[in-house]
Amino acid sequence: MSLHPTLQPYADAWTHSIDAISDMAQSLVEGEWNRRTPCPGWSVRDIVSHVIGLECEMLGDPRPIHALPRDLFHVTTEHQRYMEMQVDVRRHHTAPEMTAELEYTVIRRNRQLRNESRDPSTKVRGPLGTEITLEQAYRTRAFDVWVHEQDLRTALGCPGNLDSPGAHVVRDILLSGLPKVVAKDASAPRSSAVVFDVHGPVEFLRTVRVDIQGRGSLETAPALGPAATLTLDWETYVRLACGRITPEAAADRVKTEGDPELTAAILRHFTVTP
Repeated sequence: MSLHPTLQPYADAWTHSIDAISDMAQSLVEGEWNRRTPCPGWSVRDIVSHVIGLECEMLGDPRPIHALPRDLFHVTTEHQRYMEMQVDVRRHHTAPEMTAELEYTVIRRNRQLRNESRDPSTKVRGPLGTEITLEQAYRTRAFDVWVHEQDLRTALGCPGNLDSPGAHVVRDILLSGLPKVVAKDASAPRSSAVVFDVHGPVEFLRTVRVDIQGRGSLETAPALGPAATLTLDWETYVRLACGRITPEAAADRVKTEGDPELTAAILRHFTVTP
């Protein structure tokens, strides 16, 4: 059996990013494992642990039974506690243990992909015991590993793959969160439009229109006389939308036009990842 065509782009994106993460992990020297990453509270080791843990869950492995320390100040929500479990349980693993487990997990996951015959609508277990479709699970893994690949690249000073297959999966997922950011979170005026002009390795122009009921929708057509326009590069867009940098830290990389209160509110609520 072969992978369903709907799932193939996500599998390809995942493979590209997981291979890059594996290559980086194999070349790490001891001190680099503890480098801080842009992901709040996590080191290079923690990112690799997270990737291993979530891939093990995709394989159906049981979650570790582990009590989290009380001094993890970056853990404030139930979702973060769930994600931290797979990370903290590996915090004392040696570098060879980490790379060996990552390599073995990737081999198992590649075998799973080769044998995957389920329909994309099949229900599988998601984070916190939720039920999601297989397609959602594949899309989420492609998103997650690309974002964390970029976290590692930033921490290790080896930029790249900003336009890889995973980048386009990430673009579509992040764009899907824009209407809520503009219409609900930033309370953009009804019957208004906000334009996002993104340049760099991944380029796009999108308009969020807010209707008379205050609902937002995403369009590819440019807007005449928008209430606000935000122009920024792709890497900055990703880092803002994934909570890796604050609007203040990105101020010199974001050009805004129009209502200054609205643009400030949009940037304040720009993070769409949990």
